[in-house]
Amino acid sequence: MVSREPWAPIADCMLTFGLVQLPLGLLNAAQGHPILVELKNSETLNGHLVNCDTWMNLTLKEVVQTSPDGDKFIRLPEAYVKGNNIKYLRVPDEIIDIVKEQQTNQQGNFRGGRGGGQRGDHGGRGGDRGGRGRGQGRGRGRGRG
Repeated sequence: MVSREPWAPIADCMLTFGLVQLPLGLLNAAQGHPILVELKNSETLNGHLVNCDTWMNLTLKEVVQTSPDGDKFIRLPEAYVKGNNIKYLRVPDEIIDIVKEQQTNQQGNFRGGRGGGQRGDHGGRGGDRGGRGRGQGRGRGRGRG
């Protein structure tokens, strides 16, 4: 689903990826960029994202707050939004492209589960020490003398 607007809702971003994409990953990538936040009380905040945490609490700067009716506008230097008050978020499309690239790069570096990788890469249990072989393990020392 390609949006004609330079913004895309986070829910659409998660659907367009063939991979699983978490909203916090998008928000972390959107720091320093403009973002639109719609609150549960239907107010909207437009500003630059300064910070977000794991509870999706946001700090915005250069904010324009719009009333639910859309008739009142308030300019704020900074605003803090608790995550549980957020109904909807919109981030620029360029952020989505950045996160897609990062995710495909991370997938290319993935070696697999336990031990992963190819034979001879010494990545599994025991590394390049020989694993659980005889005389190599963590057993008793060589003694004194």
